[in-house]
Amino acid sequence: MTTTMRQTTLETLDLGTVRDIFANGAMPVTPDAAVDAVFGPTGERGALVISGANGIVGSGKAMQLGSRLQPYGVPIVALDLPSAPDGISKHYSGLVRAFGRDGADGIMQNIVRISYDGATLPTELDRYNPRFLLEAIPEILEIKKGHYDLFRGRYPEIEIRSVTSGFPSEQLGVGVAHPAFPHEINKIYEIVEQETSDVTRMLWALGLQPMRVSDNWSFVLDVLFCGVTLAGLRYHDASNMPFWKIDKHVRRLIGANPFRAHDAIGAKGADFLTWSCLHHLAENYGEVFRPTPMLDERKDTGLNWYPPNHFRPMVDWSLEAAANDELRTWLYGPMFQMTTLMLQEQRAHLAMMNLIGEQCAQFRSGTLAMMRAAGAEAVIATVERYHALHPDAAGAAWHPDTLAAIESAEWQQLYVNAEHDGTVGVVTIGREAYNHDVDAELNRAIDWLKAAAIERVILTGDFHLAGQLVGADTSNFFPALEDTDAGFAVSNDWSKTARRLNDEFVVSVGFINGKRCLGGMLELMSHCHYVVAVDDATLGFPEVTLPVVPGMEGCHWPFRRTDGAGHAKLMQMLLSGRFVGGEKAAGWLVDAVGIMDECLPLVWALATDGDHGIVRRPLEEGAVSGVPTEVPGLATGDPALEAARKAIVDCVQGSCAATLAEAVDVQSRHSADFMVTDACRRGRVGGEAKRTLDV
Repeated sequence: MTTTMRQTTLETLDLGTVRDIFANGAMPVTPDAAVDAVFGPTGERGALVISGANGIVGSGKAMQLGSRLQPYGVPIVALDLPSAPDGISKHYSGLVRAFGRDGADGIMQNIVRISYDGATLPTELDRYNPRFLLEAIPEILEIKKGHYDLFRGRYPEIEIRSVTSGFPSEQLGVGVAHPAFPHEINKIYEIVEQETSDVTRMLWALGLQPMRVSDNWSFVLDVLFCGVTLAGLRYHDASNMPFWKIDKHVRRLIGANPFRAHDAIGAKGADFLTWSCLHHLAENYGEVFRPTPMLDERKDTGLNWYPPNHFRPMVDWSLEAAANDELRTWLYGPMFQMTTLMLQEQRAHLAMMNLIGEQCAQFRSGTLAMMRAAGAEAVIATVERYHALHPDAAGAAWHPDTLAAIESAEWQQLYVNAEHDGTVGVVTIGREAYNHDVDAELNRAIDWLKAAAIERVILTGDFHLAGQLVGADTSNFFPALEDTDAGFAVSNDWSKTARRLNDEFVVSVGFINGKRCLGGMLELMSHCHYVVAVDDATLGFPEVTLPVVPGMEGCHWPFRRTDGAGHAKLMQMLLSGRFVGGEKAAGWLVDAVGIMDECLPLVWALATDGDHGIVRRPLEEGAVSGVPTEVPGLATGDPALEAARKAIVDCVQGSCAATLAEAVDVQSRHSADFMVTDACRRGRVGGEAKRTLDV
C-alpha cells in the first residue's frame, strides 16, 4: 500500500503513483500501446484530423502532434477553408531548428492538407480513415456543433476533442483538450472528459501534459490570463495609466505582460477570445468578470494595445506608496477572488491549477502560491479592499470559505510531493525551476518521510508536471544583487536542504527522468548517494553564462565524488557552460544511465538494496587536492565571462580546500560576493531584474 503526502497528479489521470512506476519497473502506458488504442495497429493506422488547421492553434498543434506521431505512421490531415491563410508553412523553420532539415521534411511530408467548404466533408478524407478529430474552428457554438455533426455523420466512431477557449463540454457535446499558448511549444492541455480516455493517455505517453479540469465555463488558464488582463483594464480606467506602463507593473508584481501578449498573439483574434471568455464568465458568475467598455471596443477593432515604439516613452517612474498599494489591490483583488471561485468548483488538482498559472499564464508564482504566502487573512483583506474600489464585484464569485483549506497538504505541497510504502519513500518535484517554495516544500516532504521512519528515498521529477529540471528560478536571486547577506542565505539554505538527502537517509537515489537537468537541480540530485539518468537527458552547469557562481555546492560536492579525470570534466562544464549527454556522464557525474525501461528497475533495486551491481562512489569529507585551475581552449575576450570564470575557479579552489563541514559556508560566501559585482548585475540575471523591477 502506498501512502501519499497528497494525491499525485498522475492519479487524476488514473495512472497510479510514482512509487508504482518504480516498483513495477515500467511506465503505466507506453507510447506504442497508446497510439494503437487511438489510431489502430501498425499497418492499419487511421488519421488525426485537425480542423481549422491554418489558424494559430490548429497549425501549432499540427506541428506538436505531427512531430510526435510521425514516427508511428499516423497521418495528419490539416483541414481548413480554401481562403484561410497558410499558417502551417511558417512553422517549417522552427521544425528545422528542432529536428534538422531531414526531420522537418519528414514531419511536413506526413501532413496532408485538404480544403473544404465548411458545409460538407470532401470524399478524399475517407482514404485516411479519420480516427481522431481535433477541432480548432472559430468560437461560435452553433458552427462548432454543426461541424461535429458533419464528422459524426460520416465517421460515427470518431473521437472528437475541441480546443475551445470557453465553452464547456456540456454545451459542445464533445470532450475538450484546451491547449496553452504558444501552441507548438507548450505541452499543457486542459482536459474535460467523463473518465480518462485513450486520447488522454496517449497525450501523456507522448510526453505532453494533459490535466483534468472540471466542466465549467472557460478554463483555468483563461480565468487567470483573461482575469489579469481585465484587472489591468480596470486599473487603466481608474488611473488612466497607459497599457504598456500597466504591463511593467504587472510584470513586477505578478510576472505576466497581458497586453503585450495579446499583441504578440495577434490582437484581433486574442482580444475577441478574451472578450468572449469574460463575457460568458460574467453571464454565469457576475460582475467581477464583466468586460470593460474598452475591451468591448477592442474586440471589434482589433487595435494593438501597445503604440509604435517611437511613441512609447522609454522612461521609468515609480508610484508613491499609497498609489502602489492601490495598484496591488486592483491586480491581486480580482485574481484572488477568481481563484476562490475555481477552488469552490474544484476545477483542478491544486498543484495543476497553480502550475497552469505559472507555465501558461506566465505568473512568477501561481495564484495559489501567492495566496499561501500572503495567508488567508491577508487574502480576504485584499479582496475586501478591492470590493471597496469595485463594489459590483462583491457578488457570488467570492468564496472566502475556501481559504480554510490553506494549511492542507494539497495547498502546502504545490510543487513537491512524497509517497512511501513503509520502506521506500519517493519525493517528486513538479516544478521545473527550484525556488524558495520548492525548497520549503522539499524540507517538509523530507520531514514527513522521516516521521514515518523512512530511511530509503528516491528523488525524481514527477513524470507529469515537470518534463525537465532547468535549475534555479533566478528571480529568487534579485535581492542578492544588492545584498550579500541575501545571497549568502539563499546559497546556504538551499545547500543545507540538499545535504539532507546525503545525511538523513541510509540510501538516497536521484533519478533524472526528463530531457534536461541543469544548474541547481543537478546540484540537488548530486547530493543523493546514487544518481541515475536516462541516456538522452542533457546535464549541465550553465551558471557561467548568466553569470553567477553555482550556489548549491556544485563547486565542490561533485568533485568530492570523483577523481582527477572527473575533476577535469567538471571544470570543463563549469567554465564553459557546455552540457553533456547522460550517456557521457556515467562514472564521474552520475552512477548509471540507460533507457527508461532499464533505469526504472535499476533505481528500485538501488533503493531497496536489491541486485544492482553498482558500487557507491565515496564522498571525500576532507580537502580535495589536484583540482585544475583552468581549462584550455575556452573562448576569451568577454570581460563578464572572464570575471565569472575567475569567480568560479576561486570558489572551486576555496571550497575544495575546505573540509566538507566548512565548505558550505565557504562556497556560499563566494556565491554571494560575486552577485553584487558589476559582472553579475550586467549579465542575464541582472538584466532580468532590471526589466522586472525598474518601473
